[in-house]
Amino acid sequence: MSVVPVKGESIDGAEIAWFAPLCSDDFQYLGVPDGNYRSNWANTSRIAKRADELGFRNILCPSSYQVGQDTLSFVAAMAPQIKQMNMLAAIRCGELQPAMLARTVATLDHLLEGRLTLNVISSDFPGEQADSAYRYRRSWEVVEILKQAWTQDEINYEGQIYQIKGLSTDPVRPYQTQGGPLLYFGGYSPDALELCGAHCDTYLMWPEPKETLAQRMRDVHAQAQKYGRVLDYGLRVHMIVRDTETEAREYARELVSQLDDQAGQAIRNRALDAKSLGVAFQSSNREIADEDGYIEPHLWTGVGRARSGCGAALVGSVDQVLSEIHDYMKMGIRAFIFSGYPHLNECEQFGTKVLPHLKTVSLAQAYGRVPSTTPATPLGVGARR
Repeated sequence: MSVVPVKGESIDGAEIAWFAPLCSDDFQYLGVPDGNYRSNWANTSRIAKRADELGFRNILCPSSYQVGQDTLSFVAAMAPQIKQMNMLAAIRCGELQPAMLARTVATLDHLLEGRLTLNVISSDFPGEQADSAYRYRRSWEVVEILKQAWTQDEINYEGQIYQIKGLSTDPVRPYQTQGGPLLYFGGYSPDALELCGAHCDTYLMWPEPKETLAQRMRDVHAQAQKYGRVLDYGLRVHMIVRDTETEAREYARELVSQLDDQAGQAIRNRALDAKSLGVAFQSSNREIADEDGYIEPHLWTGVGRARSGCGAALVGSVDQVLSEIHDYMKMGIRAFIFSGYPHLNECEQFGTKVLPHLKTVSLAQAYGRVPSTTPATPLGVGARR
């Protein structure tokens, strides 16, 4: 039984997504720069196209001011090359004037024929140190303006930060006519939870012990209830899957075998969200882990030594990883965003060994945002549970 009521309770399957490392986050050895894995167009487009070919249902395209490529430009360039997968584009609220962002999103949604989803981010801008309440107020207003642009003939908005009167929305209607793209959101402060509960569709969590994740789901559900809403829940976690647990654990050790902790700290600190509450929770995971870095039998915190944000990986055999995913689904989690190092290699590992044994869906298609073009993948014969 789900931890809380979820919008996708009746959905038979889960949205399995991969990750496009746009922000200098691809390595053979964590923390060791390698020209073969730089975050350029050649590398990241190759990963996205392979994820599409393997049958992933979405791909997270992150955003960073410090390093890497521009997210929305990347999504636009990939749109004609992606055949069936959705694209989850990160948008930093306030980076673009909201009405202009609405037009950009609508254009991308048409390029992708409705396969656009959005990851709402509320971080500081370069040179900015805004308090949490202001940042989430800005995001709140941006999201409300986007929804007006996508569902009404005019934008009429009187906010604390933005004021728009009588602006026609004729050129900015998205391809998805049932309210525009789904909004995915992650955040941990009270202001973040309220924004998600009021306006977003899927609450994304970073890896923590299952009991902690369950409590976070309860906290978000309580906020959504205030607005008469029910949400979906997602988990963003790295992946190391091999034929045996021994092989997977050996690869985890190899991944950090050349990591200099000072270099890892520099990588963590360069992110604008390095001091956020969510990042602090990921750091706490490493403090309570065992001597090998595990906080649960298959949840390894070593990745967080060399990156900000999501800092843990599921490590195990194919059967063990499938069991973990099914346990998360029983909790009510219906969206997963996986990644691994190097990203193309681990995409192949997961996409060929695990993905064929999972029934996958597109949440946007499941909710009628866009007509279904790809049937749900059935569980394979003799599929592992």
